Amino acid sequence: MEETIKAFTLWLAVGTEAAAALIIGLATVEAVLSALLLFLPDAASRIVGEGPQAAKEQVRLKLGRWLAVALEFELGADILRTAVAPTWSEIGQLAAIAAIRTILNYFLQQEIDKAERRPLGSGSAGPVSDPR
Repeated sequence: MEETIKAFTLWLAVGTEAAAALIIGLATVEAVLSALLLFLPDAASRIVGEGPQAAKEQVRLKLGRWLAVALEFELGADILRTAVAPTWSEIGQLAAIAAIRTILNYFLQQEIDKAERRPLGSGSAGPVSDPR
């Protein structure tokens, strides 16, 4: 019975990683297609209603959000593996991987939050001058 539960947990971890890979793949395809559309004349203003910088920022943020979701899936898979890791060495390796993914996700989320607080069209070139 214990071996069956371990095998099922490992299978679940593999499935969770496959879901993360699918999310990353689909998000990448979506980002590439969106970015390519920006090369069409007036595409940026049709997509966001702002200039090309805002449209690029929207593509980047959307991809970043999906990558954050995928990192959460990967972390879930790591947690599942930790539950059945038989040696301290494997537990240590999984803990290191989980820590790296958590740190990546934290900083990615910080960047997304910071960009979402910026007004559209301001880009990342610095503060916007006051027109008054």
